[in-house]
Amino acid sequence: MGRNSVIQARRMIYADYTSSTPVLQEVKQEMLPYFDEFYANPSNLHDFALKARRAVEGAREKVAQLLGASSEEIIFTSGGAEANNLAIKGVIQANKARGRHVVVSAVEHYSIMHPLQSLAREGVQFTRVGVDEHGRVNVEELEKAIRDDTILISVQHANHEVGTLQPIKEIAEIAEERGITFHCDGVSAAGAVPAKVEELGVDIYTLSAHRFYGPKGVGALYLARGVRLLPLIEGGIQERGYRAGTENVAGIVGMGKAAELAEREMSQRLEKLRTLRSRFIEALHREVPEAKINGHPSEVNPMYVHVSVPGVEGEAVVAELSSRGIYITSGSPCMARAAKASHVLAAMGLSQELIRGAMLFSFGIPTSEADVARVAQEAGEVINRLRER
Repeated sequence: MGRNSVIQARRMIYADYTSSTPVLQEVKQEMLPYFDEFYANPSNLHDFALKARRAVEGAREKVAQLLGASSEEIIFTSGGAEANNLAIKGVIQANKARGRHVVVSAVEHYSIMHPLQSLAREGVQFTRVGVDEHGRVNVEELEKAIRDDTILISVQHANHEVGTLQPIKEIAEIAEERGITFHCDGVSAAGAVPAKVEELGVDIYTLSAHRFYGPKGVGALYLARGVRLLPLIEGGIQERGYRAGTENVAGIVGMGKAAELAEREMSQRLEKLRTLRSRFIEALHREVPEAKINGHPSEVNPMYVHVSVPGVEGEAVVAELSSRGIYITSGSPCMARAAKASHVLAAMGLSQELIRGAMLFSFGIPTSEADVARVAQEAGEVINRLRER
């Protein structure tokens, strides 16, 4: 029996839900009519376009409900990366007369850091704030980093590699006291953990549909009333002028349905994922006692189990498990393809050996306890065999 036949006989297990989630059947069914039945451009004035326009606005309301916001505060984008770029560049351009300094954490996603590095060539300055061994931002250091010309603070809600939840409410209070716009990248949190923007105190919040069982290619930005932002993409009146371009109606409808389901099922999903995470960690430690679990022990998105094992290459474990029909990653997808070392793990103070031995397991709605047990067992077998070599 060949390798592919073995994989088919032993059911494939996807354990990479932090990279992307499957589109739920309910979401797909909601999207289908907008491909070939109600396909009009929602910006047109005729009656046929009205159905599409109503669908977009209905989805906007559902995303707003997920965040505890008003529908007028939601801007649809092509995904989290565009939304983050819009937030960073839009706020800086709209407020450059007030200052050109930004404060960010040292563990932000590249869709935050790369725009800032580009803007630095135009005179924008930014300060990276350190994190502790769990990847959690040092709030005191962040407050000290603020200058008179600071116009923006950007700190993620959950880290995209280790899942650590940041002290967003504390940071928001500091930003409000100093009159600074606060952006929060919620791509690795929204739809998975509670993210009510008023409770968090954020001015701008990013989310992406494919991270909570919606389609790829659609995201959103929450923009609180009164916050100044200039558009990134110009040339149309869509999204109240903040984001030009004909709307991805089917994708937006799918995001709306995924947001509705995430809001409705949040507590059940969290309970299941916390149980799966706990069972997996216990089982993995039985197989590999030396495995180090990275990230905060309690303030964490429970989808994430980020592991480092000394004496093994994380990428080798990923490849071997893949040959067995088990799919994980050695880090964030952006880094995996670029073959970059993790700036997140380096900021957390991990040794080069532990950074090389890093791997990320993540579970979702379709994951069973039997799946978790098998992943832990086979991961243990692979890790121990590779270490013996």
